[in-house]
Amino acid sequence: MIPKKNPNADLEKRKSLFFEIGLVMALALTLISFEWPTRVREVVEIRNLVDLKLDEEIIPITRQEEIKEKPKLPPKIQLTDVITVVENNTELENEIEIVEENLNQETEFEIAPQEVFVEEEVDDEAKIFVIVEEMPIFRPDICKNNVEGNLELYRHINSSIRYPVIAQENNITGRVYVSFVVGKDGGISKVELLRGIDPSLDQEALRVIRNLPKFQPGKQRGKPVKVSYSVVINFVLQ
Repeated sequence: MIPKKNPNADLEKRKSLFFEIGLVMALALTLISFEWPTRVREVVEIRNLVDLKLDEEIIPITRQEEIKEKPKLPPKIQLTDVITVVENNTELENEIEIVEENLNQETEFEIAPQEVFVEEEVDDEAKIFVIVEEMPIFRPDICKNNVEGNLELYRHINSSIRYPVIAQENNITGRVYVSFVVGKDGGISKVELLRGIDPSLDQEALRVIRNLPKFQPGKQRGKPVKVSYSVVINFVLQ
């Protein structure tokens, strides 16, 4: 007996339609995943070079040094004075002659001139200070002291940093340590990377520091001097 099938229940005719619907859904999910936004949070921390402590593990030395015996010194030879007895008529060499002079308050003496040593002042021209009496101030037009200047420096770096796209795609985060020198005119020089994490993030941190506006220079004994500074830029993805 041949079973009868309802032609409306046959799904073979709609196989191509189901296949096209599946392709459309897969393409839609792929586009949504690429366009999904990712929030980026940038955190900048500022520290002085004196307070900068790199996380380095110090391994104690456990090897015991060998104790070397001190070499025995030969016994000391004690010298004694030799007294030679001579006769009264013997002439002595290098005999001291004592001359008696009549000296009074009006007697003039010749005093040999003495050399006067003048202490040379330390040349602060090429010296770079770490701590000075008056630390440099960032944006002196709106900041009154170094504390306000550090906060304004934080805001400036935070607004200037552009998180590299390649670092975002590879989910690279971490801290970049940068040092620089504030000159006697307030300009930035000698920008150096102390510790980096990725070439793209390192170059971005160096770019922002090189483009900083001028500081109010630091002063030591009332004179402008060069001061070493450091910042820690923390790159974080959220």
